[in-house]
Amino acid sequence: MNFEDRIAHQVQAARGNVKKVLGRAAGNRRMESEGRREQTRGNLKRAADKLRDAFKR
Repeated sequence: MNFEDRIAHQVQAARGNVKKVLGRAAGNRRMESEGRREQTRGNLKRAADKLRDAFKR
């Protein structure tokens, strides 16, 4: 796992969070749920990265 992938996963989680907040503020449930899904995917990928690192050592 390289550094660029880690950053991409973190950016995905952050982008999802922004989308979720904007969707909530605009009253757009679809955007809010898309943001929630994107944030969850990014967080899961980050957790997988951490697990890989834990077992590498």
